[in-house]
Amino acid sequence: IQLQSFQIISGVGCARSCYIDAIHLARDGKFEEAEAKITEASSHAEGHAAHGGLVQQTAAGENLSIDLLVVHAEDQLMSAEGFGILAKEFVDVYRKMGA
Repeated sequence: IQLQSFQIISGVGCARSCYIDAIHLARDGKFEEAEAKITEASSHAEGHAAHGGLVQQTAAGENLSIDLLVVHAEDQLMSAEGFGILAKEFVDVYRKMGA
């Protein structure tokens, strides 16, 4: 479970960084680069795969020991998901504003 938690944290941390970079690039009017960063973020799916593995184990009836590390991984996953949604919106807004 600890290994899966670290896989989640690592993968989604990279994705979140890409989303933040995308927002900064869009602010500077570099829309193609911003879109590339959003695409790059989706390539860091190992975090989602590790999370899916934990969910499948739970669904199969395995009694997983949930500790603070797993909770932190879940928090980071949700944070990255939120940044992804916002990054896409920011790119669109900056594009419409002609930044």
